[in-house]
Amino acid sequence: MAGKLRELIVYWDYTAWYYLNTVWHNSVLDAIIPYLRNQWTWAPLYLFLAIFMPMNFKKKGWMWCVFFLLSFTLSDYISASIVKPYFHRIRPCNNPYLSQVVHNIVDCGSGFSFPSTHAANHFCLAIFSAITLHKKAKWIWPVALAWAFMVAYAQVYVGVHFPFDVLFGGLLGTVTGIITGNVYNRIYGLDK
Repeated sequence: MAGKLRELIVYWDYTAWYYLNTVWHNSVLDAIIPYLRNQWTWAPLYLFLAIFMPMNFKKKGWMWCVFFLLSFTLSDYISASIVKPYFHRIRPCNNPYLSQVVHNIVDCGSGFSFPSTHAANHFCLAIFSAITLHKKAKWIWPVALAWAFMVAYAQVYVGVHFPFDVLFGGLLGTVTGIITGNVYNRIYGLDK
């Protein structure tokens, strides 16, 4: 039974990947999507938050920045240093069986695929931000989640991850963001 379930999961993962990466691509998305997953694209947002939060919330804002970085560090470390080395899943763009079909439009990298650290980190930061800022900005939940989903989708689209990689990465990041966001709110909370 477990073997059949595993086969079914792998089948759906590869099938979804095939459509998201190979079938449903076009030149417009090829030009835009690589920027969605590039860390430098989001650097202005991080700089804005690093200035805005302390300026408007003083000590609580500084601590928000510390917890934001702590959230990122935890998510990144758990994903890249603990989980990836355990599973050793090859990226689609490095998989010799997929070399004839993969639509790879960015540098593949040599690391492992499962889970997606990009997805883990962006979901972590999105969830942390939403949990800590939702009383100050009601719009934060849909915007933060849309941002995280775009980055996760981009990872599959450019050929560096399978859908289950980003799904698990997103779940890992969500749990990390929930924990750090709730700890921040309990200690500092912007609404206190």
